[in-house]
Amino acid sequence: MNRQENLERLKSEAFDVCIIGAGASGSGLALDATLRGLKVALIDRGDYSGETSSKSTKLIHGGVRYLEQAFKNLDFGQLKQVRHGLAERKFLLSNGAHLSKPLGILTPVFSYWEGLYYTIGLKMYGWFAKNDKLPAARWLSRKEMFLVSPDIHPSAHSAVMYFDGQLDDARYALTLAQTAHQQGVATANYVELTDFKKDADGKISGAFLKNTIEGETFEIKSKLFINCTGPFSDHLRILANPEDENRIKPSKGVHIVIPKKYFGGEKALLIPKTKDGRLIFVIPFKSHILIGTTDTPYDNLKEEPMLTKFEIEYLLETANRYLKAIPKPEEITAGYGGIRPLISAKRKSPKDTKTLLRDHEVEIDEKSGLISLLGGKWTTYRLMAQDTCDAICRILNNDNPCKTTDFKLIGCQTEFSIKKPEDLKLESFKHLKGNYGDQTAVILKIIEKEPELKEKIHIDFPFIKAEVKYVCEYEMAESLRDFFARRTRWEILNWDACLASLDTVANIMSDTLDWSDERKNKEISDYRAILEKFKKSTTQN
Repeated sequence: MNRQENLERLKSEAFDVCIIGAGASGSGLALDATLRGLKVALIDRGDYSGETSSKSTKLIHGGVRYLEQAFKNLDFGQLKQVRHGLAERKFLLSNGAHLSKPLGILTPVFSYWEGLYYTIGLKMYGWFAKNDKLPAARWLSRKEMFLVSPDIHPSAHSAVMYFDGQLDDARYALTLAQTAHQQGVATANYVELTDFKKDADGKISGAFLKNTIEGETFEIKSKLFINCTGPFSDHLRILANPEDENRIKPSKGVHIVIPKKYFGGEKALLIPKTKDGRLIFVIPFKSHILIGTTDTPYDNLKEEPMLTKFEIEYLLETANRYLKAIPKPEEITAGYGGIRPLISAKRKSPKDTKTLLRDHEVEIDEKSGLISLLGGKWTTYRLMAQDTCDAICRILNNDNPCKTTDFKLIGCQTEFSIKKPEDLKLESFKHLKGNYGDQTAVILKIIEKEPELKEKIHIDFPFIKAEVKYVCEYEMAESLRDFFARRTRWEILNWDACLASLDTVANIMSDTLDWSDERKNKEISDYRAILEKFKKSTTQN
């Protein structure tokens, strides 16, 4: 994806659809729409999946909690949400197979009756997954439990194991955007919509955009504009129609990241009982372990959510009953906070009161013509995109069907068998295949031309220098944080290692993107300040 070429397209071409927000739903919608023959533009004021879509629990799931609530409260809306998630799970596992995988999850229990309860519940959870090849839930004996996961607390009676899926959320969303671009979508990051252009009737006829890197402003022409900005949706909704009311109820969820030694093996852990009634997961992710998530109201959308000392203590205290040992707060290597785009019903529309907090809604504003995709969750991104694209096609009289159920994404579009170069470390080679799939061949060609780029950036991590050049040239990485946070996920693994690697990565990015010394030094200074701020936030009240 060449950013300058795409910017020229955004300036000069007229589109059927302009999608604002390049997270999971926006990028998924771009792919769906272009496969139906529409001319599509996709923009984001920040980086691809720069907000909520890169800060999930990394699970592909129907929602065990929703199933329990559905039966306890006789809420069939919750049941519908579970079925949607489980139906979509197989598509995420198949279409982006290099970035997703089945994940076994253990639920420790402390009595026979508790084990029976969760066994029945999790078997029912599996029954709702039609045509799914994941193993059925089963009750493990105490001995089997410790063989699978020896770091569970010794007071546990036994465990129930079931299967869901896991994904690298930021890279999956980026790959959706890449694949949409491959199919004809004009797309660029760091392009902000500053205002709408309207006709005499108040209908949107165009929009004004700002290239936030170079500072240039320009107009884009499109028949329809689609708001896929998640927790920030109300800003565009009110910009399009000042008489409208806010719909988004933002919720903050955080995760802490701890060393692998505290929870070995490949299985995850579900903690079903917490102070606030949420489920907490302990999940292997790359070389570390994630623990999360929390759920608290959040109204300061201008500030990126960060960990607090209280949240760290809450997560560690919750995990303490289920893990044999937990780390001290100072052993936490990283963490992150995200904002859920929960939606509320419109006061003017009583029929909307059945809308679920984690369900989604396609809202069409009759006055301005803005279409907003509200709510939802990662696992149902494809269904959300399909529902939105169906609405778009009805307006544009397009009767082409959705094609995304089995459309393979870049990285797993070809059967590939790549031989490891003799002088490339095995851990780095495995990392490349898991991160880039069939595009690993492109990185190896970079190494052929510049052998010095096969070297690791940091001794403790598999990332190599050639990746920096690759993501700049092929994945539109424009800043140090793009590389560390979303292209490699390093930022959510180990802040100290990122700090130690800033100069190395900045030098390669500077050479590749032709930065001035001033730009390079500012990138280093700005990102160092962000990482130091993250570290400081974990020690303050």
